[in-house]
Amino acid sequence: MSERDVTPGWLPSGLSPKSLLIVVAVILVLALGFSSFFIVDQSEQAVVLLLGRFNRLAEPGLHFKLPFGIEKNYNVPTRLVLKDEFGFRTQKAGINTIFAKGDYSAESLMLTGDLNIIDVAWIIQYRIVDPFKWLFGVEDQSKTIRDICQSVINLLVGDRAILDVMGSERSNIESASQEMMNSLFDKYGLGIRVTTVKLQNIVPPEGTVQSAFEDVNKAIQDRNRLINEGQEAYNQAIPKARGEAERLIQEAKGYAVERVNNAEGNVARFLKVLDEYNRNPEVTRTRLYYEMFEEVFKGAEGTDLIDKNLRNFIPFKPLAGGAKPEAAPGGTQ
Repeated sequence: MSERDVTPGWLPSGLSPKSLLIVVAVILVLALGFSSFFIVDQSEQAVVLLLGRFNRLAEPGLHFKLPFGIEKNYNVPTRLVLKDEFGFRTQKAGINTIFAKGDYSAESLMLTGDLNIIDVAWIIQYRIVDPFKWLFGVEDQSKTIRDICQSVINLLVGDRAILDVMGSERSNIESASQEMMNSLFDKYGLGIRVTTVKLQNIVPPEGTVQSAFEDVNKAIQDRNRLINEGQEAYNQAIPKARGEAERLIQEAKGYAVERVNNAEGNVARFLKVLDEYNRNPEVTRTRLYYEMFEEVFKGAEGTDLIDKNLRNFIPFKPLAGGAKPEAAPGGTQ
C-alpha cells in the first residue's frame, strides 16, 4: 500500500500539526496571562466592567481580572487636578509662559448688564470624584464642561455693570460661578467637582473703548494709592499725637502730685513751727530770724552785717585770706 502526504497545504513547510498546536497553545497562554491583570497608577482609580456592566472600583496597585475581555478596566485620573482655559490657551507654561496664538473671542466676548461688550478670560480647576459617572454619565465630557462653564459665566457677567465686573464684583463672580457649576455638574451626573474658578484678564474690546477704560483703571489705581498713602500718614501721625498727649498728661499729673506733696510738707512744717512757737515764742522768733538771714545770704560772699544802732563802725578786714574779723560788741558779722 502506498503512503500519502495528508499535511494541509497552507502549513509552512517543515511545520507539523503538533507544532502548530503548541504555537496556538503558547499564544493562548500569553493572551490569558496579559488579559488577566491590570495596573492602576497612584493618581488613578479604575472602573471594572463585567460583560459591560459595572462590577467594582479598583484602587492603585496590581489587580487581577477575568481574561479575554470578560472584565474590562478603564483607568480614570481621580487624584489629579484638571484644568480648562477659556478665552486663551497656554502653549508652554513656565516662568515666561507662552500662549497659543488664535482667536478665542467666541467664548470670551460677553454682554454686561449695562449693555457693554467685555472680553473675559478665565480658568477652572476640577477633580473627578466619581469615575463611573465620568465615564458613562455623558457622551462628551469636555464639551459638556465647557458649555456649562460658558453659560454660567455669561449669566453672571450679564447681571452686572461693566465696571463692577472689572472691579468690585470680580471675587463674587468667581465664588458664585463655582457653586453654580458644581450644582449643574451634579444635576447632569458628570462626576466632577470644581475646586477653583479664576477670572484672568477682563478688558473691553480692543480700540478706543479699551484705551478709555485703561485710563479709568489708572485713575482708580492712583486714587487707591493716594488713599493708602493718606492712611499711612494718618497711622503714623495719630499714634504719635496720642503718645505726646499722654506724655503731657502724665507730666501734668506728676507736677500736680509734686505741688500737693510740697504744699502738704509746708503745712506740716508750719504746724510744727507753730507748735514750737506756742511753747516758746521768743526762742522760736529768734531762730526763725536767723534762718531767714541764712536763706537770703547763703549764696553771697564778702558781705558784712552790722547793727544799725552802731555808729562810726569800721569793720576790720584781713588783707589776704586770713581769719575772719571778730564782731564788734552788740553787732554781728
